[in-house]
Amino acid sequence: MTVYPIKAFSDNYIWIIEEGTEAVIVDPGEAKHVIAYLEEKQLRLNSILLTHNHDDHIGGVQEILANYPEISIYGPKETEQLANQIVSEGDSFTLLGQNFQVFQTGGHTHGHISFVTKEALFCGDALFSGGCGRVFTKDYQAQYDALQKFKQLDDDIQVYAAHEYTQTNLQFAQSIEPSNKVISESLTEVKDLRLNGQPTLPSTIGKEKKINLFLQAEKLEDFKKLRQARDNF
Repeated sequence: MTVYPIKAFSDNYIWIIEEGTEAVIVDPGEAKHVIAYLEEKQLRLNSILLTHNHDDHIGGVQEILANYPEISIYGPKETEQLANQIVSEGDSFTLLGQNFQVFQTGGHTHGHISFVTKEALFCGDALFSGGCGRVFTKDYQAQYDALQKFKQLDDDIQVYAAHEYTQTNLQFAQSIEPSNKVISESLTEVKDLRLNGQPTLPSTIGKEKKINLFLQAEKLEDFKKLRQARDNF
């Protein structure tokens, strides 16, 4: 299994999961570059995975579906206007020879889900490198619970988040913990990557445990204060 990023909008990543001549798309907010990539690589589209219903994650589905009408679309109930396979916490399915497990990871939206394989986490806006999604629902407990699930995953699982927010997240983390050498060193690496136009993703669960203050929050109130501080950063 290989995973390739398609850049979209100002900071989105649409992930293309490839195995042989088949592909699965994660959160296609737009269609043009996705379709062009599939055609260039002569890949057969198998399925689409949706984590939540925000337009920058689902906006390209209809156009892709017009070109590939037979595909399965897996997503939470909040995407039922598009998804033909509604999945929720505890569900699992096999695509491209990989078993995908579904985690309920609400907070950013009420129905947000994430997809986990043996090697990878596709977490939409629930987890970012160095951060997590805004809690638009105000359900901080749901978002905090999602982070606890991520912490239980194996350290070597790769984290495929949907946005390139790493540099800002680490700048925020450095403002909170200015003497934290691990965060400072990681920020330097991230700045170099961005200067060269390179993505900072995927990360890993093990790395996030070291640099992500949201994952390190031990209590709900600690997490809530941190998230509110990040909102105003």
